[in-house]
Amino acid sequence: MNGQNRSDVKPGLRVAVILKKDQRSGVKTEGVVKDLLTNSSFHPHGIKVRLEDGQVGRVAEILG
Repeated sequence: MNGQNRSDVKPGLRVAVILKKDQRSGVKTEGVVKDLLTNSSFHPHGIKVRLEDGQVGRVAEILG
């Protein structure tokens, strides 16, 4: 799963996100979802989430 559908992303899931500062390089950061920040059901660049450590990024990959 690629994290573009809001229904696939839930708090507590382990995901790889791309942070705003890493958008050009595409570096992924792993973490656990705390909050979903995107309200729409689909986003082409990934659903925006806040990780438990406070970092905000778009989900690139759902790890489980």
